[in-house]
Amino acid sequence: MTELDLSNTGRGVWLVKVPKYIANKWEKAPGNIEVGKLKISRVPGTRAKVQLSLSEAVLCLKDPGEQSIPKEHKLDVSNVNTQSLGVFSHIAPTNTDSVVPETENLYMEGRIVQKLECRPNDDVTYYKLKSESIKKASMPQRQVQQLDRIVQNFKPVSDHPHNIDYQERKKAEGKKARDDKEAVLNMLFAAFEKHQYYNIKDLQKITRQPIVYLKEILKEVCNYNLRNPHKNMWELKPEYRHYKQDVPVETKEDKNSNSDTE
Repeated sequence: MTELDLSNTGRGVWLVKVPKYIANKWEKAPGNIEVGKLKISRVPGTRAKVQLSLSEAVLCLKDPGEQSIPKEHKLDVSNVNTQSLGVFSHIAPTNTDSVVPETENLYMEGRIVQKLECRPNDDVTYYKLKSESIKKASMPQRQVQQLDRIVQNFKPVSDHPHNIDYQERKKAEGKKARDDKEAVLNMLFAAFEKHQYYNIKDLQKITRQPIVYLKEILKEVCNYNLRNPHKNMWELKPEYRHYKQDVPVETKEDKNSNSDTE
């Protein structure tokens, strides 16, 4: 359950947008130092003039070789009339293991009445910072680099399973030596004595010959069926078939009938 505290609804707050380099400095700064000062000047009949001056403690927070950032900034003020914006804060429950869950507290800290855009003053420090950022942005991500030694290229360790299977089958087929044509024909004739129809995969297993070489021999002695019921199957040509035909068994009745006719 979440409760919303609206006690500060009538308080007006500012929405301030600062440059990225200031935000980075403030994130690095510890919580016990002063990060800057605001100076607000009011002239009757004109809009308030707001200036931001960063502290020396913040300006010193930089890495080796990092560019200095401007100290003085001005804030352009604009009123918020067309939008309803607010600032909220959230406090999560501290004891999450309790039997009765604690309520989450949500507070409305105020209503945004003005937007402020923080801009640096035009000085030498700002120009140097801007020039450096432009140089970094214009540098290509890929550059030509001269190498003083040979770079070792390594093949990837892992590979797709279907690629590995294809390479293994390719190597296995390459190792198959072509047998003599007569030997292959003898193996084929012996196989067709057992069965009349074969597909190419079964014949390749039987003869263990490269598939291209095997098809060349099959075209000489076999026909390839393109119609059902033996579609995509090979069978011997009629002139090579030597199937045993069943001899009819002569019965006693046939003998008696033959004797009567005589």
